[in-house]
Amino acid sequence: MSKLLGKVAIVTGSSRGIGRAIAIELAKEGASIVVNFSKDEEGAKKTLDLLKRIGVSAIGIKRDVSTFEETEKIVEETIKHFGRIDILINNAATSKIGIFLDSTKRDIDELIGTNLLGTMYLTRNVLPHMLGKDGVIINISSMWGEVGASCETLYSTSKGGINSFTKSLAKEMAPSNIRVNAIAPGVIDTKMNSFLTKEDREELENEIPMGRFGLACEIGKVAVFLCSNESSYVTGQILRVDGGMI
Repeated sequence: MSKLLGKVAIVTGSSRGIGRAIAIELAKEGASIVVNFSKDEEGAKKTLDLLKRIGVSAIGIKRDVSTFEETEKIVEETIKHFGRIDILINNAATSKIGIFLDSTKRDIDELIGTNLLGTMYLTRNVLPHMLGKDGVIINISSMWGEVGASCETLYSTSKGGINSFTKSLAKEMAPSNIRVNAIAPGVIDTKMNSFLTKEDREELENEIPMGRFGLACEIGKVAVFLCSNESSYVTGQILRVDGGMI
């Protein structure tokens, strides 16, 4: 419990799934955690309970990252409580499955607003507090951000934008010792995939060379690596964790 001791990490969308797993893995290495969520209070409470059992300091902040002003509040509340921000994990995301032709303006605004603009808004407001430090930003992308997915055009577009944002910002911030990377998960065994039938799941598993869905904790462990000094010369990378699927 030493790789991230003394660090403060904001993890958006950490009331469940990948976000919760990342928060837990960072906490195991000593980081204090801000659990950000927009709706799932019960899930956030569970995450906080798990973090406190690990023995780290953790607070919950209920704010919607799709609004610039709300991301300002996340930063203000974090600084007020902890006095610093060392790590930002932009994980909050939503998805929509269906053909693009059926998408409404609201669908587009909500998905791009949360996934892409939310990542950009919060990053913009966190960066001033990382200047002069060895800050780390990790954006949670997707393998579909690299190759696109039929019937997930909006989602794929948002994640592709995150990849470009990651690479560009990494070059800008490298002289300031702020590293920016992205993790692009494949199919991970979370509630987001709970809609799959047994047959659909088996068919999907057969498409994955490793023959199984990934675990959320496996994404969390990659996040720890990218947040620690073990990756001190790694920036501007999109690290795909997909069991060899693409």
